[in-house]
Amino acid sequence: MTGLEGSLWRVGHGREIELGRRSLIMAIINVTPDSFSDGGRFKTVDAAVEHALQAVSDGAAIVDIGGESTRPGAASVSPSEEQARVLPVIEALRGRTQALISIDTYRAETARLAVSAGAHIVNDVSGLQKESGIAELTAATGAGLCIMHTGRDRIKLADVIADQVHFLERSLAIAAAAGVNSDRIVLDPGFGFAKETAEENLELMARFSELSRFGLPLLAGTSRKRFLGTVTGRDASDRDVATAATSVLLRLQGAAVFRVHNVAINRDALDIADAMLNARQEFERKRPT
Repeated sequence: MTGLEGSLWRVGHGREIELGRRSLIMAIINVTPDSFSDGGRFKTVDAAVEHALQAVSDGAAIVDIGGESTRPGAASVSPSEEQARVLPVIEALRGRTQALISIDTYRAETARLAVSAGAHIVNDVSGLQKESGIAELTAATGAGLCIMHTGRDRIKLADVIADQVHFLERSLAIAAAAGVNSDRIVLDPGFGFAKETAEENLELMARFSELSRFGLPLLAGTSRKRFLGTVTGRDASDRDVATAATSVLLRLQGAAVFRVHNVAINRDALDIADAMLNARQEFERKRPT
């Protein structure tokens, strides 16, 4: 399993969720016109809310609301535009679902407003290294925190795991200095974020279990990424089967949370992986010593 069976991820507004026994799905809700696989489909409040509620019905425990595309080369948006996109969606969802709500942002002010509007988790794709105020905000509010590794805008170490450690240790030091408790934190190795080749992403997948050294829950975000297209030859919108395959493989290496576009197919795939892992655990328990 993950080595974290029965542990709790403590998040904002007095909520918590169990980790380890069953994989958790975080649904991607892009309130943007230019995201790489579904840009423009859910850019209105009503469309985004209905999409999020369908994701919850399909098995998502968390909905991750983003107002700025993070694909390579995407145009940045102003903080006010980002906030105008995401805050009405969070406010609407707060009263319509018990699923946890995550805000996908690297801006401390957007995170602050989102948590005030009802978000339970801050998902920072800069790993706290663009605006460290996110760490202070999560410490003050008790929000959950996803810290993602990225290789953008810096020189990476040659070894994929050494670079993960180099970057994430700095991020965790920022979190600790701000007073963020470790039971609030999930780590994301950032598939596709300045991992430019399929080979680099595949090596990160193959060595994913090495990230257990941090002793923290791990999030896998491979959904529809370019390296899946390199392997399968499929366009972004047709990579959900490949995504589900990676979800299963990474579950077997200890991932606890899965950030995906297509919840239903990943929920089915992960239910099989979870059932197998539980069967193996039961077999080990009963095996004569």
